[in-house]
Amino acid sequence: MPAAFPEFRLGSVLATSFTGTLSERHGSAVERIPTPRRLVDWLAVSGLAVDSCTTAQLDLARELRESIHAAATAAAVQDALPVPAVQVINDRSAQGRAAAILTPDGRRRWQLGSASCVEDALSVIAADAISIIAGERDGKLALCASPTCRAAFFDTSQSRTRKWCDMNTCGNRQKKARFHANQRKNPRTVE
Repeated sequence: MPAAFPEFRLGSVLATSFTGTLSERHGSAVERIPTPRRLVDWLAVSGLAVDSCTTAQLDLARELRESIHAAATAAAVQDALPVPAVQVINDRSAQGRAAAILTPDGRRRWQLGSASCVEDALSVIAADAISIIAGERDGKLALCASPTCRAAFFDTSQSRTRKWCDMNTCGNRQKKARFHANQRKNPRTVE
């Protein structure tokens, strides 16, 4: 992958990892899938390899990403789900050809249609979003505590009290900021 692009922030939940392809939504936004090729790369590392992507398919993917983010955010704060977002998620879920396959080690893997296309991959992502927003999986939707991020993530920690979408980025940044603020408030005297 070209070094000019920011790294992917991959999580264990497909739908919320997909929404993470746009980070720092309330700060200096970072677009991690700026080109059709970059979407192909993200799908490949997410187990949904496709051969190619057009600009129109990238637009469909971004529309799905923003719809999942809007619906997941509403679910996390227990608001009504936005009807346009729900419609996009449902449309993308219904438009693809993908099947759940059981692997020999007892895991589910998605198999895209024989002529794998972006729409097939988007249907898998939409189906994953439906399962987490509908509360069918063990965990809870939450929003990152970083004021510049506010990413929706799926908290599967035992206590369900995770605060950050990613401890290595948002959590670390917030802890550093708190440390430096405390250092400014309580400077050590040199003896």
